[in-house]
Amino acid sequence: MKVSLKWLSEYTAVPEDLKAFCDRLDLTGTGVEGVEKTGAALDGVVVGHVETCEAHPDSDHMHVVTVDVGTGEGEPLQIVCGAPNIRANIKVPVATVGAVLPGDFKIKKSKLRGVASAGMCCSRRELGLGADHEGIWILPEDA
Repeated sequence: MKVSLKWLSEYTAVPEDLKAFCDRLDLTGTGVEGVEKTGAALDGVVVGHVETCEAHPDSDHMHVVTVDVGTGEGEPLQIVCGAPNIRANIKVPVATVGAVLPGDFKIKKSKLRGVASAGMCCSRRELGLGADHEGIWILPEDA
């Protein structure tokens, strides 16, 4: 059975030293077969709000979007996106420059057909959270 540490912490104090905690659980007869850390591969991925979406000047399927990622630096990111479901006024996961996605895919500033792009709007598959790759993952409004 898998148990969330967050859930477990509602019933007992979970110490910082996870290995020692698992060893103590083993001593009580509660076997711990393994520990899975989720989300570690998503460092540098944030929720972004797509402010604008315009057709790429040199592509029939790509778009140039501006995305507010809440960094407080004032300027939204300009990202070139090829997803068919991208549009303004939606929330999407954004891999920012420096993020490393599953498969060791590093996000860096680049130019796509002559237009600067400073990040990537992501699908579930690109984040390793599912097989859906029909377009970007549109998040709920309260994300």
